[in-house]
Amino acid sequence: MAALRTPGNHAVRHLVRAAVTAPSLHNSQPWLFSGDATGVDLYADPTRRVPLADPDGRQLVIGCGAALFNIRLAMRHLGFRAVVHPFPDPWRPAHLARVDWGAYEPADREAETLHRALRSRRTHRGPFQPGELSEEFTDALRERARAEGADLNLVAPGRQRARLAELVRAAEDLQRTDPGRRAELVRWTQEFNGVRRDGVPLSTCTYHPDCVSLAGRDFLGLTATLPRAPEVWPARTGAVAVLTTRHDTPADRLRAGQALQRMLLYAAAHEVSAAFHTQPLEVPELRVEVRATLLFGQFPQMILRLGHALPGPVTPRRPVSEVVRA
Repeated sequence: MAALRTPGNHAVRHLVRAAVTAPSLHNSQPWLFSGDATGVDLYADPTRRVPLADPDGRQLVIGCGAALFNIRLAMRHLGFRAVVHPFPDPWRPAHLARVDWGAYEPADREAETLHRALRSRRTHRGPFQPGELSEEFTDALRERARAEGADLNLVAPGRQRARLAELVRAAEDLQRTDPGRRAELVRWTQEFNGVRRDGVPLSTCTYHPDCVSLAGRDFLGLTATLPRAPEVWPARTGAVAVLTTRHDTPADRLRAGQALQRMLLYAAAHEVSAAFHTQPLEVPELRVEVRATLLFGQFPQMILRLGHALPGPVTPRRPVSEVVRA
C-alpha cells in the first residue's frame, strides 16, 4: 500500500501505456507526454496532424482528450484521484493538460470496469450484427457524455438520418476524388504486412466502405475498381449518433475527447463497438450543414455508429519510449 502512495516512474509509464490506447484520426497518435513525481503533462504533437482531413486541428485535440481520459482512468485504477489542469500555460497552446496525483482513494466499480476495457476497445469498420441497442444502454452513454461536458444525440431512422447520410456521402465523394486527400489517406494506411506502429492496417478494413447507410473511408481504394458495394445492408448500420458541445473552443474539443473515450470504454465493456464517420466534419461548409440541419445550435465533434460486432484486429501503438519527452 505504501508504494501506491508514492507514485514513481513505473506509475508514470503505466499512465502513458493507458493513454496511447486512445483512438485518433487515422490512428495518427498525435500526443506527447512528460512525467515526474507529481504528475503527467500531455502535449499535442503538431507533426502528427492530418492537415487536409483536420485543417484546424480539431480532431487532433479530440484524440488527445481521449488520451487524457485514459490517464485519469489509469490514476483511478492505481487508487488516486486525478487533478486535471487543462491548458496550464497560455503561452504554449500545445500543452493541453497537466494531471497531478490527487488524494488516495480506491477505484470504484465503474472505474475498474472501464480500465479493463482499455485493451478490448476497437474501432470498427463495416456492418454491425442485426439488432438494436437498448434504450437503457443509449441513455447510459448519454449520461457519460454529459458527465464530461458533452452531449450525445441519437439520430433515429428517418429524414434527419437520411440528411446526415447525404452529408457523409458528399464529404466522402470529395475525399475520394481529391488527389491530395487521397494521398494523405494512403500515407496513414498500412499494407497487410506493414511493420509500422501507427496508421490503419488494411487487415482492419474487410468490407466495402459503402456496405451500410453511412459511407465509410475507402482505405482499400476499392471504389477505384469497384465503384459500388456488391452488397448493401442498411439494417446493419447500427445506431447513429453525433457527439456535440455547446461551444467550439479548444477546451470544448478536449472535453469532447474525454466524453468520447468514456463512452467508448463503457460500450466496449458491454461488447458494443463504434465506427467513425467524421468526413463531413472535416469540410468546413459541410460541418456547418451538419450543425444547422441536425443539432439545434450545438457544435458537432464526432459522428459515429454503434452496434455489436465480432472483435477485430488490434491496431498498433507506438511504444512509450517514442511518446515520452526526456
